[in-house]
Amino acid sequence: MDGNEKTAPPAAHPVVNDRMRAMLRAVGAGRGRVSCSSEPDLFIDGLSCGDQFAAHALAHQGLVRAARPGRPGELVPAVLTPAGQALIAPQQKSVA
Repeated sequence: MDGNEKTAPPAAHPVVNDRMRAMLRAVGAGRGRVSCSSEPDLFIDGLSCGDQFAAHALAHQGLVRAARPGRPGELVPAVLTPAGQALIAPQQKSVA
């Protein structure tokens, strides 16, 4: 994900589990970074996520993306797409 690739349009109903929602919340809180790659790896608080299959799924479903372009392999901040924000918005409201 160097910012130049075209990501697939978000799925009509993304498939996410509780672990993936936690990953989305961490990215939404500004704690995530992704590697610039066609198979982006996700890092939270500087540590590689143990479930890279889930990290790849979040990117391929159009829920998480790189905040800016980068060199292949470079770690850049991760951000939620509008679809990713929508998935965690109901949970954020219920926690507040």
